[in-house]
Order: sequence, then C-alpha cells, then structure tokens
Amino acid sequence: MELPEEIAATRAGTGDPAALVGEFRRTAVLVPTAGEGRLMAGNHNGVRWIFAFTDEAALARFAEERAGAREGAPGRHGEPATGEPWEYVSVLGARLLDAVIPELDGPTGVAVNAADEDGSMLFPPARGIVPDEAAVDAAPDIGTQGEGA
Repeated sequence: MELPEEIAATRAGTGDPAALVGEFRRTAVLVPTAGEGRLMAGNHNGVRWIFAFTDEAALARFAEERAGAREGAPGRHGEPATGEPWEYVSVLGARLLDAVIPELDGPTGVAVNAADEDGSMLFPPARGIVPDEAAVDAAPDIGTQGEGA
C-alpha cells in the first residue's frame, strides 16, 4: 500500500503500525520551507511537528487553511503571505526521521497531511519511529535529546 492507504487503514483500525512507519520511511514527502531553507513546523504541548505532505494537493489544502486563518495578515514564522506560492522540498521520510530530527533541539515529530481531517497522521518522537537518541520515551542513558544541533 502507498502512504495515504496505510494512513487510512491505520485510522480505520485495520492497519499495521509497523507497516505504516515503514511506508512513511520509503515515501518522499513534500515539506514546506520557512525562510532560509528551514523546514516549516508547528509546536504543540512542547513538541515540534514538522509539516509533511503526500502530494501537492494536500500541501495546497494546508496553505489555504493557514491563509484563511490569517485573513490577509503577513505570514507567521516564515510562512509566505496570503496568495504567495509556498516553497517546499521533497524529502524521504527516513531522512526526516533518521537525519533531520536527531539534529534538532527538543522533541520533534512529523505531522503528515495536517489539513486533512480524515487523512492526517502523526509520527511522534518515540522509539521505533525516530532513533533512540531523539525519542522522548528512550531510557535516560541512551543519549541526550537534541545533542549536537
């Protein structure tokens, strides 16, 4: 199955979490950038969530939702102003999980298709998803979160 189908199966309660993570790792996702090439992310309850999308249509829905929430206000945190195109990069899910997240300070996960109520999925900074040194549920002697960023 492709990532959107794995997400749908997991949300329906019939999916395999390991297959979902595996498919995310194999999928090239679109990640919007927020000035100076930084990956766009949001924060919720002390966790940074990198926004990632399975296709341009999902990214466009997210951009429209954010623009509607701002109603003509300038972009926040490096977001383009309303009506301006969004820049993005294509990144393999495994690279986000294994290379990008461990280099960031603080707990970081990935929010896929954040604007799609029935098609979104969170990949939290937990063991089995991110490397142990970046996992919030790892044993304290494994490593320090965010070291080296």
